[in-house]
Amino acid sequence: MQLGMIGLGRMGANMARRLRRAGHACVGYDRDPAAASALASEGIEPAASLEALVAALAAPRIVCIMVPAAHVDSTIAALEPLLAKGDVIIDGGNTHYHDDITRAERLRRAGIEYVDMGTSGGVWGLERGYCLMIGGERETVKRLDPIFLALAPDPKGYLHCGPAGAGHFVKMIHNGIEYGMMAAYAEGFNILHKANAGRADRPVNAETTPLREPRHYQYDFDVAAVAEVWRHGSVITSWLLDLTARALAEDPGLTRYKGHVSDSGEGRWALQAAIDEGVPAHVLTASLFERFASRGEDAFQNKILSAMRAGFGGHHENA
Repeated sequence: MQLGMIGLGRMGANMARRLRRAGHACVGYDRDPAAASALASEGIEPAASLEALVAALAAPRIVCIMVPAAHVDSTIAALEPLLAKGDVIIDGGNTHYHDDITRAERLRRAGIEYVDMGTSGGVWGLERGYCLMIGGERETVKRLDPIFLALAPDPKGYLHCGPAGAGHFVKMIHNGIEYGMMAAYAEGFNILHKANAGRADRPVNAETTPLREPRHYQYDFDVAAVAEVWRHGSVITSWLLDLTARALAEDPGLTRYKGHVSDSGEGRWALQAAIDEGVPAHVLTASLFERFASRGEDAFQNKILSAMRAGFGGHHENA
């Protein structure tokens, strides 16, 4: 099949490469012309504009958009007048599923099909394949089977989840779970990292909780070694643990990171869905709020706490 890829960043470029390796024809466009030119030697035809990309595709056209969620609507607005009845737009980014429902309804009136493709696999997807969670009309999705089969690791690596928005809904919950799993690993490894607290010099004053049994915390764990042993036969083995073990082996102190953890939206949307459905999501909530705290968004509330303690008890902050 032939496909146009809009957005040739880390994910879009590798998806185009994987499709090309599977024998599909790809035309690539990026607002940075160098990104498209860089793929020409790999058999991906570069397009200098959206108009050129559409012109290079045979009808009915298939166009996949891999751009940040904030730019999807403007990309579709520029693309829509260039397309015709029977063409398909695939949004493979991290889009809010509400937007998918709205876009599908609008594009359907013009005879253009819209498919939302939740995509997981990151920078490793080129070699490992991408887990695909797909929403859209059943017949349209079925027609695109060769594309999805080429991108996925195997035939079980992609799923038609339901109508418009279903793919990104499932991906949204996937990412919420990912937040919780990552937070659990991070908290556990931090407890191991601090397991020699009994040897540390602790202030002795009214503002510091004493460590009741310092002898219980006399361990200097090789955290990288612990991560590695857990990879072999443990019930908490996972790809996330593999990546963590690799990072710790390369840099046990993780000195290249500041610990400012971003969130790209899916965790927030997952919590909103939980609220609307009236279901508890304690772990997902805590993991999202921890990301806010990692970026210093708790600084003012902590100052409020210090101010109250100073007010009612004359407590001073420790240096």
